Amino acid sequence: MGMLSDEVTRMARDDQWVLLSYRLPRLPSTPRSAVWRKLNRLGVAQLADGLVALPADARTREALEWIAEEVLEHHGEAMVWLGQPADTAGRVALVERMTAATAAEYDTVLNEAAAMRDSDPPTRRRVVARLRRELHRIDARDFFPPPQRNAAWHAVDELATEPTSMAQR
Repeated sequence: MGMLSDEVTRMARDDQWVLLSYRLPRLPSTPRSAVWRKLNRLGVAQLADGLVALPADARTREALEWIAEEVLEHHGEAMVWLGQPADTAGRVALVERMTAATAAEYDTVLNEAAAMRDSDPPTRRRVVARLRRELHRIDARDFFPPPQRNAAWHAVDELATEPTSMAQR
């Protein structure tokens, strides 16, 4: 195992998870789509169809309880559970999957910041503002920060502080 895997194993050792088991009618599809968008914004790990998990804390538990209520309002079935994976391998796999998902999002921000280095100052300012909003959205669902997190923030900060574009030098 590498250093990242060792860190993931340590973080996943004695964790508590909040799970949402839910089922919504196929039609109308709008409630299903709305619930799925909300779950994605939270950064859930999908364990199976209609079963998602998040590291348990007051915020994640409340968020999944609200979504469960929404499911019930749309004539579905929902139940919130607290639990732990039964083995370390399951825990590590879950954490690594969640970490990989946010790492890919940070990589996208990092790449976009790098691509905008040569743009004009007004464009850079707009892009910096948008990328910072995106970083805040990613941070809100980043339970196991990957190394890309710091690199993405640094790249956006550098883009914001560049006095002139390369084309103007």
